[in-house]
Amino acid sequence: MSGPVTSRSRVYPDVNTQRPREYWDYESHVVEWGNQDDYQLVRKLGRGKYSEVFEAINITNNEKVVVKILKPVKKKKIKREIKILENLRGGPNIITLLDIVKDPVSRTPALVFEHVNNTDFKQLYQTLSDYDIRFYMYEILRALDYCHSMGIMHRDVKPHNVMIDHEHRKLRLIDWGLAEFYHPSQEYNVRVASRYFKGPELLVDYQMYDYSLDMWSLGCMLASMIFRKEPFFHGHDNYDQENFTKLFKITASQILFELLKYWAQKTCMTTLTNTTSNLTLGSMTFWADIPARGGKGLCTVRTSIWSAQKLWTSWTSCCAMTTRPD
Repeated sequence: MSGPVTSRSRVYPDVNTQRPREYWDYESHVVEWGNQDDYQLVRKLGRGKYSEVFEAINITNNEKVVVKILKPVKKKKIKREIKILENLRGGPNIITLLDIVKDPVSRTPALVFEHVNNTDFKQLYQTLSDYDIRFYMYEILRALDYCHSMGIMHRDVKPHNVMIDHEHRKLRLIDWGLAEFYHPSQEYNVRVASRYFKGPELLVDYQMYDYSLDMWSLGCMLASMIFRKEPFFHGHDNYDQENFTKLFKITASQILFELLKYWAQKTCMTTLTNTTSNLTLGSMTFWADIPARGGKGLCTVRTSIWSAQKLWTSWTSCCAMTTRPD
């Protein structure tokens, strides 16, 4: 029986093979520990599967920091996160690792990070303008492109791991606990990422994935921002999430219809009905009731697939990630 189909990333495939072994061999990494007494915990911010997170004060300079106290896990997993954070330190929109400390009694390790005045995404995403979405997506892409160029996959991109200080338009990609170094044709653990953001590779247990895994997760985030639906793909379990009729039931006609509804709100349309939702894309027609000039009465306009496609083209141009918004 033949093995799995081999796959090789189309971008940054050989970053780690071209670097010295000590760059990616985290198991051999020697951790330099700081002084735990330099930090005073203030309040608990949250908890995850592998850690508890606190706001704290660095008493040597009175600066706010975030302390991530790690739960008991394999030592090599802790070393991997530390090595990746050290390799990425100073990268655009990557959370900055400031210090690594250990409790002298329990020997529990903790990571100390820069503080970000985060706004809860469930509230923030409901208020984002088109420009805001483009801006923040660009900032996330900067972080991802940097980590990929450094030979690292994040493997847990989701709104919970993107801190946004909206007042100062500051974004940081956090939680590198599941991140891993990419080596071509290597088989990786598929039990990574969160269910609603898992790429198809993970759902079908394909282990030879690459950086593109992060891009699927980012696409799910983009969709939830645009359509204000979080999460965008809502499977009840991994099997449900795996059901490709669920992942791909968002057809082109449905996407266009959602965009037209959005456009209708912007242009004061009062109703919008997809009259042929089950027909082929080429014959799809929309009806819109638009207030007549002067505000008296309604005039009905048939919007053909041509204009719907024009709207789609306009929207995708606005959301293009290749050019930074002004």
